[in-house]
Amino acid sequence: MIPYVFDIKRSSTVDGPGIRTAVFFKGCNLDCKWCHNPEGKSPEPELALFREKCIGCGACSEVCEHSENCILCGECAESCPADARRLYGSRYTVDQLYEIICADADYYRATGGGVTFSGGECMLYPEYIAELAEKCAKSGISVAVDTAGNVPWSAFEAVLPYTSLLLYDIKALDPSLHKKGTGVDNSLILENLERLLKAGREVIIRTPVIPGYNDGAELERICAYCAERGLRHELLPYHAIGESKKNAIIK
Repeated sequence: MIPYVFDIKRSSTVDGPGIRTAVFFKGCNLDCKWCHNPEGKSPEPELALFREKCIGCGACSEVCEHSENCILCGECAESCPADARRLYGSRYTVDQLYEIICADADYYRATGGGVTFSGGECMLYPEYIAELAEKCAKSGISVAVDTAGNVPWSAFEAVLPYTSLLLYDIKALDPSLHKKGTGVDNSLILENLERLLKAGREVIIRTPVIPGYNDGAELERICAYCAERGLRHELLPYHAIGESKKNAIIK
């Protein structure tokens, strides 16, 4: 199975150490209320219209042959001079994506960077990620995986041999609070994290700080949990950009 990619960010400095290429895969099995990448939730392509950017030029309607029954071909987005329309979801073979990643190999080497697979939830596609990660690792490109950890351990077993770093999301430790915010229980997430630590894997914990959800006593618990295990812990500030993207999705 070839998963859909909704974004590729080159020269990223926020998705692991050094300069990195971050690849964002579509599809997620959490439903975080604050999600800042709602275009990554569905595993299928989606079309978005940012109405505030539309200049009414009509270029999209001139090229579209399926205005009554959109087939998500993306021609309207490609023709839009104002970037008001965007198609989220493109497929790449392993070799195609590997070629894109390799384009910045000199920057990775100079800064201690590499490639980061993210999402959505990239670990929903362990066979694809493992194949791509193996090609990168064998060519000397450091591989990081950004995951919420809500996947079978077998997915980690497939990817870990070629992965040097895991960016691991912990939204809440309290099971009921976690389910309230994400729609799922966190038992598997915490179980996988403990297995990763026992295996001696390098893990950075990331916590989005959500006002009124985990910014009080729960955040203190997460910080203590990380400190007890000697884990690096990054706090990610909340922003509302996800709302505008969610409202823009029309198909």
